Amino acid sequence: MKNTSNLIEKKHFYYILLHILLAVNSIGGIFSKMASQHDFLSPEFCLFYAGIIGILMAYAIVWQQILKHIPLTTAFCNKAVSIIWGIVWGFLIFKESVTWNMIIGAVIVIVGVIIVVKSDE
Repeated sequence: MKNTSNLIEKKHFYYILLHILLAVNSIGGIFSKMASQHDFLSPEFCLFYAGIIGILMAYAIVWQQILKHIPLTTAFCNKAVSIIWGIVWGFLIFKESVTWNMIIGAVIVIVGVIIVVKSDE
């Protein structure tokens, strides 16, 4: 019983880590949008571009570690949550409006992720 409980806790840890990773990866989109607001190869552009590369490098390493513990199909399905992070960052940082279509789409994504995760259990 204790061993099963331990495995479930470990699996939950990797799902939480996956979603933290996806949130951090979505920050690359913020950096990309910020870089586009500066002249090509300006110091600001290069700084944001370096941030994108750094995030992608960290993402690649942590993604591979997560795949050791979570099935690829499940992990890849969870990447759809990045759409929700895009909505959140757009609203908080770029003052973009959130429409009902965005909210409905986000709910559909969350339901889809839950269905896939539950089916793997």
